[in-house]
Amino acid sequence: MGEAHSDEFCHCQGCAGKYALLRDEENPRLAIFERRLPCCGCGIGWSSFLLGFLCPLIWYFAAILYCCKYYNKDPRERPGLAASAVAALIFTVLAIIALSVALIICVYK
Repeated sequence: MGEAHSDEFCHCQGCAGKYALLRDEENPRLAIFERRLPCCGCGIGWSSFLLGFLCPLIWYFAAILYCCKYYNKDPRERPGLAASAVAALIFTVLAIIALSVALIICVYK
């Protein structure tokens, strides 16, 4: 699994250098989790979810990314993209219901 290197120590104030950093030489892909997510560290998925309340078309963009498995590049994106896809689905259903009711009201007036 991970291997502790005695020459590398954590320098955060919480642990004051008491713990050694773990690295996994067998799976260098794990190093991608050391960098921050794009969009202010929130990730594309959660940023799309929040911005979708201002412009729901953003939810559809995130839903397309979710269906195309964009989260394979960084698995931390998966929950936000899934939330955006669910929001797009709910918005679509509500829009269809609202348009149907508006059409029925217009026809029977």
